[in-house]
Amino acid sequence: MVMPRVTRYLVLPFTRDHHGELLGLGPEEVPDAARANFRAFNMVGKVRRSETVVGTIAFSRSGDPATGDFDGANILGRYGETPADVERMG
Repeated sequence: MVMPRVTRYLVLPFTRDHHGELLGLGPEEVPDAARANFRAFNMVGKVRRSETVVGTIAFSRSGDPATGDFDGANILGRYGETPADVERMG
């Protein structure tokens, strides 16, 4: 049986480590694209996991959750400081 493809919407926050390098804090799933952008925009400057968020990326990925086969990331928005090579996510 073929499972339907789903689209997941995520926000990936970034902080800086003690060397000043950007470090991802782990993605947070949200219900839709509008909320991904809203959450990403509002997360910058806040504290998450005891770290100050310096930037975020809102993105979506479509695929089959049963097999784990997902397309590359579709960037919805970038806020604050994010890695220069973010387009290569996925």
